[in-house]
Amino acid sequence: MVSSVSNTTSNTTVNTGTALQSAGQLSADAQQDRFLKLLVAQLNNQDPMNPMDNAQMTSQMAQINTVSGINQLNETVKSLSSQFNALQVMQGTGMIGHDVMVKSNTLSVSDGKAKGAVSLTANADKVSVQILTPGGKLLDTVNLGAMTAGQHSFTWDASNYKGTASPVFKIVATSGKQAVDATALAQDTVTAVGSNNGSMSIQLKGREAVAYSDVQSIL
Repeated sequence: MVSSVSNTTSNTTVNTGTALQSAGQLSADAQQDRFLKLLVAQLNNQDPMNPMDNAQMTSQMAQINTVSGINQLNETVKSLSSQFNALQVMQGTGMIGHDVMVKSNTLSVSDGKAKGAVSLTANADKVSVQILTPGGKLLDTVNLGAMTAGQHSFTWDASNYKGTASPVFKIVATSGKQAVDATALAQDTVTAVGSNNGSMSIQLKGREAVAYSDVQSIL
């Protein structure tokens, strides 16, 4: 009859518990092989006067099966995640050549123009966009007037801009005497798509690559 380990083999039982705790670091096959070897060692060294309890034997087998099942599930999820990312990148190639709006207050100058957008959380009586040098010096102001909540595009004439670094912009939106929250968006052109740390990344013409989640709209 299969039974539990006596006090004289308690160290072996402890080793089995330790093996179960670290089993997550091993492959499913290696876990099962190690468990069976330890189990056989327990059976060979058990006290005939105090045989192993069937319930304890079943419990230990259930533990190793649970750990193995979790590892197999993790591997399956990793595989599905990799496949999804590859599919997303493949579909993302359709964005190449299109303009997108990304969360950024840095403008990309192309053909003497820089385009961006403001995203308002509420209606505003007055909205203006201050164009600044990277150092914070005011270059120009684009007055957009009254605007409703939502996303609104603007274009700045950058033909006279002589700086080598990309200009930035600041949104000033008010409703009466109250400030209206606004998010700065910059327009740029997608030149390539790829994968970075398991996530889709977008390479843009006038700036460094951004995460796909930073894209607010495709134009």
